[in-house]
Amino acid sequence: MASLVKELIEAGIHFGQRRSNWNPAMRPYIFATRNQIHIIDIKETIKGLLLARKLIQKVASEGKDVVFCGTKRQAQAAIEEHCTEANQPYVTERWLGGTLTNFRTIRERLKRLEELDALIETGEIKSYSKKMESQLMREQRKIHRNLNGIRNMANLPGAMVVVDVNRERNALHEARNLGIPTICLIDTDGDPSLADIPIPGNDDSMRSIDVVIRELCAAASEGRSKRAMAEAAANEGDGESAPAPRRRSNRSQFRADDSAAPADASSAETGVATETPSS
Repeated sequence: MASLVKELIEAGIHFGQRRSNWNPAMRPYIFATRNQIHIIDIKETIKGLLLARKLIQKVASEGKDVVFCGTKRQAQAAIEEHCTEANQPYVTERWLGGTLTNFRTIRERLKRLEELDALIETGEIKSYSKKMESQLMREQRKIHRNLNGIRNMANLPGAMVVVDVNRERNALHEARNLGIPTICLIDTDGDPSLADIPIPGNDDSMRSIDVVIRELCAAASEGRSKRAMAEAAANEGDGESAPAPRRRSNRSQFRADDSAAPADASSAETGVATETPSS
C-alpha cells in the first residue's frame, strides 16, 4: 500500500484544478490550496480506489464485465492498453448514444462489423466494384473505430469506470438509468454525485490515469481468477462426492448361481425343505 501511495503522489494525482474553476461539492475531498490550486486529499483517493477495487473484484467474480470509458486524449492509451490485457470492454473514441440503453442495436452493428471483417480477411471484398469496395472499407473503419472496444461484450456490464465525469455525462446517465454502478476518477471541477464510488484525483495527468486504470484492471483480473478457481474446485468436488459403485464380476455372479441351483432343484422336487438329522 505504501508503494501505491508513493506512486500516486509521484504521478501527481493530488493536484486539482485552479481555485477559480472548482465545484463546491468537491469540498470534502480537498486537503488545502497552494498557489491558487487545490490539493486533493490523498487519503480520500486511496479510500475511493480501495472501494472501487472491491466492487470490481465482486463484479468480475460473478462473471460480469466492467466497461471502461475515457474519450479524452490523456486517457485513451492507458485504457486501451490495460483493458486489452485484462480482457475488459472499453470506449475511447466516442460514446455513442444508446450504447447501453439501446444495446440490441449496438450488437447488430457489431455483427455488421464481423461481416465486413470476414469480407476483408477472405478477400471477397475484391469481387465488388471499386466504388462499393471503398464504401464498405469506410463503413468498416467507422464501426471499428467506435465499437471495437466493446465487440466482445455480449451482455450489459456489471459496472462502469469513467475518467472525467464532465466529459462522459451521457455514459453516466445511461448507466444510472439501468442501475449499473459507476466508478469515476473525479477532479476538483467535477460533480461527485454522478458517481457511486468517486475516486478524487487528477484526471488530466496521463501518469495518474495510468496508475488508477492499471489498479482497477488488475482487480478485474483477480476477480476472474477467483471465479475460475471456484469453478475448478466445484468441478473437482462433484467428481469426488459421487464415486462410481463397485461392480460385481460376472464370474462370481455365475458361480453363486451355479452353487444355488442344486438346492433349489431338490427343494422343488420334494416340495418340502430338507432338514439335516441331528447327531
